Amino acid sequence: MNTATTSPTSRHTVRIGGASGFWGDSMLGATQLVQSGLIDYLVFDYLAETTMAILAAVRSKKPEMGYATDFVDMAMKAVLPEVMQRGIKVVANAGGMNPQGCADALQALAHSMGLHPKIAVVLGDDLSALLPALREADTRDMYQGEPLPAKVLSANAYLGAVPVARALAEGADIVITGRGVDSAVTLGPLMHEFGWQATDYDRLAGGSLAGHIIECGCQATGGLHTDWQDIPDWPNIGYPIIDCFADGSFELHKAPGTGGKILRAAVAEQLLYEIGDPGAYGLPDVVCDFRSVKIAQLSAERVRVSGSVGRAPSAQYKVSATAMDGFRCTGTLLIIGIDAAAKARRTGEAIVARTRSQLQQLGLPDYSRATVELLGAETLYGPHARAGGSREVMVRVIVNHPLKQALDLFAKEISPAGTSWSPGTTGPGGGRPTPSPHIKPFSFLVDKASVAVTVQMGDQVWPVAASVPADPSQAAELPEPAAWVETGEPETEVPLIRLAWARSGDKGDISNIGLVARRAEWLPLLWARVTPEVVKAYFAHLVHGRVERFHLPGMAAMNLVMHEALDGGGPASTRNDPLGKGMGQMLLDMPVRVPVSIAQQLEWMSVSSQQDRRR
Repeated sequence: MNTATTSPTSRHTVRIGGASGFWGDSMLGATQLVQSGLIDYLVFDYLAETTMAILAAVRSKKPEMGYATDFVDMAMKAVLPEVMQRGIKVVANAGGMNPQGCADALQALAHSMGLHPKIAVVLGDDLSALLPALREADTRDMYQGEPLPAKVLSANAYLGAVPVARALAEGADIVITGRGVDSAVTLGPLMHEFGWQATDYDRLAGGSLAGHIIECGCQATGGLHTDWQDIPDWPNIGYPIIDCFADGSFELHKAPGTGGKILRAAVAEQLLYEIGDPGAYGLPDVVCDFRSVKIAQLSAERVRVSGSVGRAPSAQYKVSATAMDGFRCTGTLLIIGIDAAAKARRTGEAIVARTRSQLQQLGLPDYSRATVELLGAETLYGPHARAGGSREVMVRVIVNHPLKQALDLFAKEISPAGTSWSPGTTGPGGGRPTPSPHIKPFSFLVDKASVAVTVQMGDQVWPVAASVPADPSQAAELPEPAAWVETGEPETEVPLIRLAWARSGDKGDISNIGLVARRAEWLPLLWARVTPEVVKAYFAHLVHGRVERFHLPGMAAMNLVMHEALDGGGPASTRNDPLGKGMGQMLLDMPVRVPVSIAQQLEWMSVSSQQDRRR
C-alpha cells in the first residue's frame, strides 16, 4: 500500500479501481486501471436483478454456466498476468448463479498462463434448499405481498462485505462472489485493510458509499451526466479510482490522460442513483445515512466525499428470486412517412387482433399480456409529447403467453404486415422474432440466522457469521429546506434542467429521480415547486403509486421515489424504458416558475457555459 499526505486521519490509503458497472460493460476498464499503476484493488460489479434472471435462464440449460463469462474470457484474460505481477487484488461478483463454476473457469485460465493465484469463493447466497420451509412459513414478496411462486428458478440472498474481508484475510488474491450487494466488493477490501469491525457503522457507511459511487463504472466520471456536452472524450472515458481513508472518507479521480471528467455534480448524481430513503439505505452490514454527505471539488481532477453516517443493520437479508412466467415474444417494424405514428399504432393493433383470432380458432388461450408501443413518437412522454410527430416510427409489439406454440404463431405474423397494411412499412431485417422464456423477478426477506455463508479456497472452508444486532436504531430527524419566500416580482417559466442536475434509476417497480440544485440557494425554490404532488401529476400516465420525497441537505439535493412506476420493472415490464433510466431526463423538461431575476441569472450562466465549451 502507498502513503498519501491527503488523508485526513491516516497516512494509510487504499486505492480501488471500479472496472465494471454491469455484465456487458466495456473491457476498457480493467486494462486501463491495471496499467495506470494507481490501484491496489481491482473490483467488478456485474449483477443486477435483470442479470440474475438472465443467468438463471442460462444455468437452467447449461448447469456448468450461470456466471458472468466476460469476467473470465475477456477481462481477466487481458489483465491477469499484470495483476499478479503488480500484486493487485481482485474482487468480483461475477459468480452470479454459479460462483464455483466461475472460479473453476478462472483457475483453468490461470493455469494455462502458468499462473497460480489463490482464488476464494463466497458461497451461501443460493437459498434454493430453503424454499420449501419459506413457503411453509408463508413468506411473501416484499413489494406486492404475493406468496412465493410454486416453481422458483432461483433465490439468492444479497450478502454483504464480511465474507469478502474474511477471504482476503485468509490470503486470497482473487475473491469471487455470487449475489451480494454491489458495494460489498469495495467495502470488503476496506474492512480488511483498515481493520474495521462490524460495529464501526460510520466507517462502514463511508466504505459502502465509496462502493456505491464506483459500482456503475463511468457513471462516476461523467457518464450519464446531465450536462453531457461538457464531458470530453467519450471513447476513452476514464474508469473511477478511489483513494480511501481509515475514517470512511474517500477521494475520486481517474487515470491521467483519460476522457470523462471528475465533477462534484456527477458524483452527486451517482450518489442518488437507485436509492430510496437516503437516511435509511439498508445494506447487510450497515444502514447508511447519506443525507449529510459533503462532496467537495478539490481540483479539476479530484473530488472528496465525506460525512456518511451508519447505524446497525437489520437481522434479515433481502433475497432476489426468479420464477418462470410463461413465454414472451417481441416483434418490431419500422414505419416511414406521413402520419407514421398513427400507421404504426394501427399496424401493431392489427397484428395483435389477427393473432388473437388465430389463437381462438386453435382453441388456445388468449395472451396473458399484449402491449403495443411506439419508438420515435414520444409515447413515454404521454401528454407532454411535443406536437408534430416523427416521420420515422418503430412499432414494438410485446406479447406474453403461457404456451410457446402460441408465440411461434405470433412470430410468423410480423413480416406479413410489410405487404398487407401500411405504406412505408419496412425494417432492418433479421428474420422472425424468437419466443423466449419469460422470467419474472421478485424479492422477499429472510432471517440472516437461517443462511449459512462460507468462504472456500481450495480444500479449506471457513464459516462466516452475519452481523445480527440486538437493537437497530432509527435515523435522526432532519429539517426540510428553508421555506421559499415569494418575492412578489414577475415570474416566468424555465425547464427544470436549468435549475438542477438529475439522474434516475430503478428498484423493481420503483423508480427514483435524484435532483441536485445547481446552486444551493435554489433548493428552497425547487422544494416549493417540485413537490410529490406535482411529480405525481406530471407522470400520471406512468406512475400509479405514491411519490415520496427526501431531503439531502449536505449536497442541496432531493430524492423523489415513485412507486408502481415501471410496469412491474425489469424483465416483467413491457415498456421501452423498463428501468426508468429516462425518467429523470423527462422530468428535467418540466417547466418551473421562477422569478425573472433568477431567469436572468440562468441566461447569463447559459451564455458563459457556451463560451467555455468553445474555448
